Amino acid sequence: MVAADLELESSERRMEQSQTIMAGVLTISDKGAQGLREDESGRAVVQLLEAKGYMVAKRGIVPDESDQIAQTLQSWADDEHLALIITSGGTGLTPRDVTPQATMRVIDYEVPGMAEAMRAESLKKTPHAMLSRAVAGVRGTCLIINLPGSPRGARENLEAVLPALDHGLAKLLGDPSDCAT
Repeated sequence: MVAADLELESSERRMEQSQTIMAGVLTISDKGAQGLREDESGRAVVQLLEAKGYMVAKRGIVPDESDQIAQTLQSWADDEHLALIITSGGTGLTPRDVTPQATMRVIDYEVPGMAEAMRAESLKKTPHAMLSRAVAGVRGTCLIINLPGSPRGARENLEAVLPALDHGLAKLLGDPSDCAT
């Protein structure tokens, strides 16, 4: 291993030892919120996060209502002190798809590379990926990432950003080590 790899591995190991990353999974679905549809995408995201060692402390379903989405994101970040919130659903082009707008209302700044990476990976599977308006951004010390609403799309998009997630969260939570590669 080169020194940079050892530094990164050491940084991530310190993060794992010092704290468990608390995450939340928020599904945005009118039918899901009404109990008319099972939350398969939320379940897929929870399974993937837990398999990677994250503690899913909050899980919820809200309708495609911008105010409810924004209020939940804000509460989970500020009051619940989650380090990571993954949303599923509401990233397309229908008039009810308002997750990106709600997310933009509550984040302090975007992390565009994550959304770009998800779209790039998805484009390898479907041309419809270019229609995604998903965003990723930071509120305080919480990273918020929008995923599509289909279980397969949610899994594939989350898998696209997982390789950078531990390092990004370590930095966001105050890891002072250098990021040299």
